Amino acid sequence: MSAHSVEDIKHNSARLRGTLLESLANQVTGALNDDDQTLIKYHGSYQQDDRDVREERRQALLEPAYSFMIRTRTPGGVVSPRQWLKLDAIATTYAERGLRITTRQAFQFHGVIKTELKSTMQAINAALIDTLAACGDVNRNVAVAANPQVSASHAQVFAQAAALSEHLLPNTRAYYEIWLDEERVDGSGSEDEPIYGNAYLPRKFKIGFAIPPYNDVDVFAQDLGYIAIIEDGELLGYNVTIGGGMGATHGDAETYPRVADVIGFVTPDQVIDIGVAVVTAQRDFGNRAVRKRARLKYTIDDRGLEWFKAEVERRAGFPLLPARAFGFRHNGDRFGWVDSDGDAGHGGIAHLTLRIPAGRIVDGALDGLGDSVTHLSGLREIAQLLDGHDGAEFRMTPNQNLVIAGVPAALRAQVDALVAQHGLDGHVRASAVRRNALACVALPTCGLAMAEAERYLPDFVGEVEKLLAKHAIADASINLRISGCPNGCSRPYLGEIALVGKAPGRYNLMLGADHRGQRLNTLYRENIAEPEILAALDPLFAGYASERDGEEGFGDYLVRRDVVSVPYPTPTGIPVVLVTEAHA
Repeated sequence: MSAHSVEDIKHNSARLRGTLLESLANQVTGALNDDDQTLIKYHGSYQQDDRDVREERRQALLEPAYSFMIRTRTPGGVVSPRQWLKLDAIATTYAERGLRITTRQAFQFHGVIKTELKSTMQAINAALIDTLAACGDVNRNVAVAANPQVSASHAQVFAQAAALSEHLLPNTRAYYEIWLDEERVDGSGSEDEPIYGNAYLPRKFKIGFAIPPYNDVDVFAQDLGYIAIIEDGELLGYNVTIGGGMGATHGDAETYPRVADVIGFVTPDQVIDIGVAVVTAQRDFGNRAVRKRARLKYTIDDRGLEWFKAEVERRAGFPLLPARAFGFRHNGDRFGWVDSDGDAGHGGIAHLTLRIPAGRIVDGALDGLGDSVTHLSGLREIAQLLDGHDGAEFRMTPNQNLVIAGVPAALRAQVDALVAQHGLDGHVRASAVRRNALACVALPTCGLAMAEAERYLPDFVGEVEKLLAKHAIADASINLRISGCPNGCSRPYLGEIALVGKAPGRYNLMLGADHRGQRLNTLYRENIAEPEILAALDPLFAGYASERDGEEGFGDYLVRRDVVSVPYPTPTGIPVVLVTEAHA
């Protein structure tokens, strides 16, 4: 890899151009030049290789099986049926392993080879979607509550999130020149970047908009969060959260997951100003010397929350108001049909939330994800059915599921028939723990993965289901998450049960988060394999079955019984009103 630091590469990239054009033209290798492997992230792509065949190819004196992952920028995860059909066509033409819904409401295409990278990017653009800033040291895809309840205030939240996403895009024209053949007017790469500056941000930056009472975006895991305060159908504004982040490094106490703090309240017209203030403060004060310490959470902990809040207010030009009270029920999705008014869907416009295992949408069998399916074909037929109907949308959720939104009453029966025909009704048959389970991609494509995650999820959930049934709590709704490494793409540190990969077949067992996404879990057993994991969970499930207090969540039970010691209070600054409805 390059001997240059990431900071040097960014600073000397001519606004993210580097030598990408030369790398793409090089037919000798399926890889990019070393520095360009960093720069292509800002264009929405990662260079990867198939680790399943890495050693075999090495022994055959072949270079690794290089390919590229491409990630879309789709604020709030909303696409039209026509866009869905175009993305489906891209997946079947250029990519492998179907479509994938990410935990940030984006699509990922895997297995795109270098010679088809530009064609794939152009096809995505032809669908009126881009990949700019989907990766890299910039603001990533903005996550927005995918709550199927639709109202004018919810639409306003989505519109503001989309506007903030657009405002925080880099100004460079490099993306359009390299992938869309826009003529380069200024050869210096000197476009003004008032938000990002010469070297962009110290690390990636994530923003989420939550709409209580559902915390499906895990707002406390975001660098910057906006919690909508809606009263009598009117959007009053947002509580602002800062400093969340899931990434850590095994064995390095200087790195850790963190839940965000609530620092105050802003009105709707202040959303962009406060967003720019937080981003630019992190740009100027984030740690650029030690990359593992470069996220906003460390800037806040190093300089102090009150100091950072004061700096944000200074840059924004106004003080934050006191935070407003709110309450979350849970951080999962609401499956099945829901009317626009939030009731079970019966007539009128309605919305159907489907469970998509690990976010994978395929036809056929897919590594470890169960029997052969026709999910890709089924959703294609649903998109064809809904194409042209005003208000019909596909909404990806931050829990890797899918909402078929805006379905007219006249088409609901046909949608139901297609869902059943193609086995998309897993939300009806699956246990609560399976419906809520998350996993990152991990092996074979992620270069950081230490253990399996996505491919291991179905089997591990099956073993957990057996234990729950043994103790007569098969209906227990427990948040379970698996990550192949400690970087936390599946937000494992907010799981009531989480496995964090340490080595092939071995994980850290993390326990004790709550089901509202407001408390981190903690290490319970380190570096253990499946038999030890199940042996550790078995007596805990037995105790939970006999000692839980009403609708008490598993994580709350573990904390109450001192099985694990984690901070029970919610993050700093929340004037919270607890919502006690059971985790649905």
